[in-house]
Amino acid sequence: MLAESLTLSAALFTIGVVGVLTRRNAIIVFMCVELMLNAVNLSFVALSRLYGATGQVFVIFVMTVAAAEAAVGLAIIIAIFRHKKSVNLQDINLLRG
Repeated sequence: MLAESLTLSAALFTIGVVGVLTRRNAIIVFMCVELMLNAVNLSFVALSRLYGATGQVFVIFVMTVAAAEAAVGLAIIIAIFRHKKSVNLQDINLLRG
């Protein structure tokens, strides 16, 4: 059971990393980061069966960070979309004006 959970977690994390590195849409990159955070949560829960409830406490902290990141990240994406009319990462360079 532990090996299967960690394998699934590694696969989800890998999909997230590939999505972050290859996609150009800011919303898809954002979703891939969330997928990576959920993969970490799955590994924490799987390992908490061996090492006690400490992993589940970390899951609460990761979920809190993910919720804050979702709120701030979506607000930034919406603000950039209103300014540039695009969420393509190549079109977004706010330092050049």
